[in-house]
Amino acid sequence: MKQGWLGLEGRVVIVTGGASGIGKHVVDTLTAAGAKAVVVDMNVTTGDELDGAYCVQCNVTDTSSVQAMANTVVERFGRIDALVNNAGINMPRLLVDVVGEKPEYELSDDSFTRMFDVNVKGVFLCAQACARQMLRQGGGVIVNMSSESGKEGSQGQSAYSATKGAVDSFTRSWAKELGKYNIRVLACAPGIMEATGLRSPAYNDALAYTRGCRPEELSTDYSKVIPMGRDGKLDEVGDLVAYLVSDRASYIAGTTINISGGKSRG
Repeated sequence: MKQGWLGLEGRVVIVTGGASGIGKHVVDTLTAAGAKAVVVDMNVTTGDELDGAYCVQCNVTDTSSVQAMANTVVERFGRIDALVNNAGINMPRLLVDVVGEKPEYELSDDSFTRMFDVNVKGVFLCAQACARQMLRQGGGVIVNMSSESGKEGSQGQSAYSATKGAVDSFTRSWAKELGKYNIRVLACAPGIMEATGLRSPAYNDALAYTRGCRPEELSTDYSKVIPMGRDGKLDEVGDLVAYLVSDRASYIAGTTINISGGKSRG
């Protein structure tokens, strides 16, 4: 990406869950474009740097932790130009374990609560804390990380899909509330992406069970399900987010943009 075209030089952009996976690629793209990316994550130490990005430790499900994070960013940089609400968790679970062999992969109070705490409550808390600062400074951008599954549904991932449906609804409503104050709110919804390095054997075991197959049988042949015939690249998500937080996207708000190779019906 050519530095300068997006006009992100000096923009302060918070990326939650920015230490790994999609979030790390978003951070790297923003940094390369000249932005002052801030990695907000449980697994960093406040004040450290990660590949040129300032780090702030934060638990996005805790109100005081989120407010402290926002305060830390403002104290260091003076403003918050954009928030990328990327932190999320996915625990494959069936509504009912029909086979009855692995009840641990049936949706429970604990798994339901954990996903909604991070994926919904965390998005709300971070958006609220950052929007308050954006109101004080006269504008900003909030990009919520949704998922294709929030529109399409996903076998074995009903609760996760529901959290992303909630993210889409947040996006539409907040855009209506905040647009008059020069704050754009929008979302992007990745489809099937290349490996992030975050999928553990336990995750693959759970996903395979919910899909009625063995872990080694989980499909990696996307030619029949994705019109473009391949999985998405993490840097492609990074490029999209960088564009969305820039003034080049100044009339885009209240919508969720799919990045799924044509797989999602939108």
